[in-house]
Amino acid sequence: MLLGLAASLLLAACAEADPADLAEGAATPGAGPQATSGPAVEPAAELQPLAGVTVEPEGEVRPPAGAEREFRTDFSRHSVDYSEIFSGGPPKDGIPAIDRPRFETVEQADAWLRPSEPIILFSHDEDARAYPLQILTWHEIVNDVVGGLPVLVSFCPLCNTAIAFDRTVNGQVLDFGTTGRLRFSNLIMYDRQTETWWQQASGEAIAGELSGTQLEFLPAPIVAWEDFKEAHPSGQVLSRETGHSRPYGQNPYVGYDDINSSPFLYRGPDTSGRLPPMARVLAVELGGDVIAFPYETLQTLRVVNAQIGGEEIVVLWEAGTASALDSVTLAGGRDVGAAAAYSRVVEGRALTFSFEGSAILDQETGSSWDVLGRAVQGELAGASLKPVVAVNHFWFSWAAFKPETQVYRP
Repeated sequence: MLLGLAASLLLAACAEADPADLAEGAATPGAGPQATSGPAVEPAAELQPLAGVTVEPEGEVRPPAGAEREFRTDFSRHSVDYSEIFSGGPPKDGIPAIDRPRFETVEQADAWLRPSEPIILFSHDEDARAYPLQILTWHEIVNDVVGGLPVLVSFCPLCNTAIAFDRTVNGQVLDFGTTGRLRFSNLIMYDRQTETWWQQASGEAIAGELSGTQLEFLPAPIVAWEDFKEAHPSGQVLSRETGHSRPYGQNPYVGYDDINSSPFLYRGPDTSGRLPPMARVLAVELGGDVIAFPYETLQTLRVVNAQIGGEEIVVLWEAGTASALDSVTLAGGRDVGAAAAYSRVVEGRALTFSFEGSAILDQETGSSWDVLGRAVQGELAGASLKPVVAVNHFWFSWAAFKPETQVYRP
């Protein structure tokens, strides 16, 4: 399986764009950096290193193999050991980011998305968008502006991590691409303004001018297409008209998420002590507390009321979302469900949730809720819970970056 996976990655990197897709305004594959948000940041030779950042003397820098040929990154500044970084196969931008995303209506996208297909949901200022994993699997990064907010929507298939970030740093809007490198099997991104390298799982700048800087996480759960279209009938859906020719809907990682398999290209700390490396978890970090909620546990409980970092939250799980990393097609993936976390404080009071029969109810009013945090029936119908940043991971990925994590046990 691993040899097939490597071949799929290389084929994805080498695939040429379909000229018919390169309509005006679409991103051109192989065109290199396409900064869309203003001038590049001026070099800052006098920057003082942030905490945890190493600045190597000139002549003593040993960046990752081949990196200096592809990047103008200031590799003298870094916060990680370069020996932890390896090539994933494709070169810089070999997996092309989507820089000028096009969108379709829900009605249009419903012609090619199946009900259980996984999508990343991101919403800001009443602008709700769906980013299908059948597209993100082949591109991994979308540079977008949602409700006026410049955002980076990312997906690392090797770690099953869908993460959205605010891409404004120090007042400058950054545009992101793929480096072709991995650390602990996780995507390393770079920004085109400074060519600083960024770790997707942590949102931290790990090499370059901005080393030590942290991107702001934004809530972006993986949910089923059916749930999105029901909740956001006027929402927008990322189009497959990307300017690139890819077999959207097909899965190049067939069988990768088998609980008995091993992470691809993983070289890092041993994380197998508490959960299997490929166990799915929903990770929440608040107020210094770090908790991983295993999907296996969530599937049994459906609802977990918790206090993390002093905040009252609820984690909800619902069946009906297909795995993106199981079958030949994403639509054919087995049902792994969807999980999301929310503040359970509504109108100044903390609600207590439970799963009764086939419904998620709050004990205070008896209102019924869905996995998107919406009250769909009862006294609070029409109300919505405030999303909390909670990221899907395979256990190995989260534990490698956050070894202090507590595993939730009922």
